[in-house]
Amino acid sequence: MIINSPINLELTQLSGQTSQPPWKQVGDCFSDVVLVGGKPTLFNVRQSQDCLDFSFTGDITEKEAISTLNYIYDMDFDLSKFYKYLSNREELKDMSEFCNGLRLFLAANPFECVISSICSANNSIKRWTKSIADIREKWGDNHFDAYYTFPDKSVIQDLYEDDEEESLFSENPCGNNLKSCGVGYRAPYMKKACEIFTDEINLSDIPEMDYDEAFETILKVPGVGPKVADCILLYGFNFKEAFPSDVWIKRIISYLYFDGKDISVSKVRDFGMEEFGDYAGYVQLYMFHYARMSGLMDKLKK
Repeated sequence: MIINSPINLELTQLSGQTSQPPWKQVGDCFSDVVLVGGKPTLFNVRQSQDCLDFSFTGDITEKEAISTLNYIYDMDFDLSKFYKYLSNREELKDMSEFCNGLRLFLAANPFECVISSICSANNSIKRWTKSIADIREKWGDNHFDAYYTFPDKSVIQDLYEDDEEESLFSENPCGNNLKSCGVGYRAPYMKKACEIFTDEINLSDIPEMDYDEAFETILKVPGVGPKVADCILLYGFNFKEAFPSDVWIKRIISYLYFDGKDISVSKVRDFGMEEFGDYAGYVQLYMFHYARMSGLMDKLKK
């Protein structure tokens, strides 16, 4: 089945968005299991010219399958309109050439995005995606022979943090702790997030909030600063006005808009949200990959 909207599937999958790890890739096919209305469904997606071709296995309708993929790959977002927006701005006009077909890769499971985003802080894409994949395989549910869904909050909350805690309280230590998945100092933050989103904050309430309320709510989680909060809101809940800002986005914005002057990350975030409005999340996504693929990032490293 074809979804007739343009996408660069591989670029979208491998773009490091903190919604989830990339789906399993075999040849030109990306596959993963998604809970659709609580029903495990295996999706196989591939590029067909510039569109998305897919099949699925599971007890859901074709309409539900299309709706699920439309959401995960943000297929209803009008890329051609966005490219016109970029082309009308001198600083952004070359970005669509380097990132053509790149879309948001949204979380089917917002809680997984919370943990993924916490794990991504001060971490490489390769390391955090492996950590999340390992958490899935260790403690998630197995479907369709070796496809794993992300474990529930209660499962992670009951895990030991590290080898030392496990050795102290377990008669048979066997690596049943978060740090065994390479999450490092982030383990207690992940457990605290489970506690907060169980006892204090209902994740399903977040989409009903306006952006500022949602942002302040997510910031209540220990270990979550503005950049991680914006990642959670953008990739986990599709708040497109989010502008996740770190040292690299700071350098790019400084180069493009402030003549290379040193500006704070918080000012960059405010600038991005005000300057780009509802396109802020997409501009940030394109800006980062444009800098990587055009050689600008190498120039800014010097």
